[in-house]
Amino acid sequence: MAKVFISIGSNLSNPVDQVKLALKKLGKNPLWKGVKSSSLYSTKPVGSENQPDYCNAVAELETLLEPEALLDELQKMEYEQGRIRLTKWGPRTLDLDILLYEDSIIETKRLTIPHPRMFERGFVLKPLQDLLPSFCLPGGEDIKKLLKECADNGSVKKIY
Repeated sequence: MAKVFISIGSNLSNPVDQVKLALKKLGKNPLWKGVKSSSLYSTKPVGSENQPDYCNAVAELETLLEPEALLDELQKMEYEQGRIRLTKWGPRTLDLDILLYEDSIIETKRLTIPHPRMFERGFVLKPLQDLLPSFCLPGGEDIKKLLKECADNGSVKKIY
């Protein structure tokens, strides 16, 4: 079983409910087990700021799925919750990203792990820290140090 961390985000169609529904679906899926989740956070959008704030969380799970098969399952969940891909970093009902897959470093056409921008995003690092308070990310970087240096750290507010 591989330990995996998934970023969850939504800023459309009642974002808190969208994230809670995604966590519920993750917890009931037989393709993985041991789902744990961070607190929920309210965050400002990245990219186009002319959109609603996001609700973000991180989930931890264990799976036998290979990374791209896991990505397929997560994209299926996004679609089931109304995800439409119109613009990069645009508003969405649900966004599920694989942050970490064990200590793997993966670069394919469809997938980069660790997630390429996770180290600079407070809306990923704060919820990840909920699950792993003294975690060192691949490359040896301490999560606390990364959070201090993160530009959007101050805009990430715990809501649940």
